[in-house]
Amino acid sequence: VQLQASGGGLVQTGGSLRVSCAASGRTGITYSTSWFRQAPGKDREFVGAINWTASKIYYSDAVKGRFTISRDAAKNTVYLQMNSLKPEDTAVYYCAAGSYSPIASQYEYWGQGTQVTVSS
Repeated sequence: VQLQASGGGLVQTGGSLRVSCAASGRTGITYSTSWFRQAPGKDREFVGAINWTASKIYYSDAVKGRFTISRDAAKNTVYLQMNSLKPEDTAVYYCAAGSYSPIASQYEYWGQGTQVTVSS
């Protein structure tokens, strides 16, 4: 499975941004997919996960109520809609597939990451 993350950018505090994760390869989007983020000098942090049927979604406490994960099976794409962004949301955002866990080491497939910068 190959994952391609896109859609990052620069946004002001309180703004919104949507990042995408397009999957390709033999099994495509039938994996559960998660979003992680990593700020400079910090460990990779779990953001949220969606299972392969999109019947179960969960989020970290840091983003709950502000971020929404969804998937479009026809496009083999998972989205992360980010609202009410804060400067502390600034990070490289990665999508990962193959698990439904908040632990990064349990994922086999990773996208290349997309930078999200929130200005104060």
